[in-house]
Amino acid sequence: MYLQKLSLIDFKNIAETRIELSPRMNCLVGDNGAGKTNLLDAVHYLSMGKSAFNLTDSQCMRHGGDSFLIEGSYLDGAGHTERIVCSCKKGAGKKLCRNGKDYEKLSDHVGLIPLVLVTPSDTALINESGEERRRYMNSFISQLDRAYLSSLVRYNRLLAERNRLLKLQQVSNFSEILQAIDVQMVILGGEIYEQRKKMISDLAPRVAYYYKLLSGDREQVELSYRSELNERPFEEILRSSLARDRVNQYTTSGIHRDDIRMSIGGYPLRKYGSQGQQKSFLVAMKLAQYDSVCAAGSAMPILLLDDIFDKLDMQRVEQLIGIVTEERFGQIFITDCNKVRLEGILRRGSCDYTLFGVEGGDIRQL
Repeated sequence: MYLQKLSLIDFKNIAETRIELSPRMNCLVGDNGAGKTNLLDAVHYLSMGKSAFNLTDSQCMRHGGDSFLIEGSYLDGAGHTERIVCSCKKGAGKKLCRNGKDYEKLSDHVGLIPLVLVTPSDTALINESGEERRRYMNSFISQLDRAYLSSLVRYNRLLAERNRLLKLQQVSNFSEILQAIDVQMVILGGEIYEQRKKMISDLAPRVAYYYKLLSGDREQVELSYRSELNERPFEEILRSSLARDRVNQYTTSGIHRDDIRMSIGGYPLRKYGSQGQQKSFLVAMKLAQYDSVCAAGSAMPILLLDDIFDKLDMQRVEQLIGIVTEERFGQIFITDCNKVRLEGILRRGSCDYTLFGVEGGDIRQL
């Protein structure tokens, strides 16, 4: 499935635009702050119902405005059209519509139009807390399995209830309520753990493969899953940590503490990887994600590559372009601030592409 037409009104710095897109490679060039990434975020909204950059809906409205509208027309391999509209107005909330029909829950839409985004902000996956890496796992798996998203929402509600209970330990039936919550958390947590474990197990060899291609086989990298459930059952974990939980007044152990380990040459990537090596790892991880989505039988994802050439040497850049122009990749969006550089790389790779210029929120085909 690919995005044929995109219309935006009052989205971030884009007052209004309507563009027709290539089913293969779409390149956006313009200065920093011109609006290239904003267009990619609009495409992300149409797939995920939210910004890719942890922005609220109101923060995505054009300055001085009180609403935005994003409309996309998609075409699948069988020639069927999907019209997706995401709109938001202050005081009225957000609506997501498919072919003229509103979704009751935004989560029902996730997975229809899979998408993989590579952006400079991905460095948070390496440098920030485990919360960033859990968010990545959750977003990835939710595109493939709506039941996972439902389990995650229910688990988080139970976790919030448990934490509230731990702050009010003087209630007469504390133990009974805690046990009832724990029973449900163990079931849901086990389901979430198994999905995450399967995801990382599938992703790890793919990451190693793509990193090898990008680096010219100069370094070895590893991806692994860190969870307390790797060592013992969740029920036992909750029981053994109860005394500590009561002292701290929150749940100190569980799948909400899971993490991803990233290493290069056997050492933590965060400490020992150069900026170029870290960027290569992140690109390899997103390409591996792309392959995993395809292997799961979902529609071919849309691939968004934002400011992709930053911190990569020319060899790795050309390796990347060679990979993503293979037939197994579908629609691609690439942004760069250097038109001459981008066109030179694409011409050397004999790539067909459609070029758009972006200036002050104005987008036009060149």
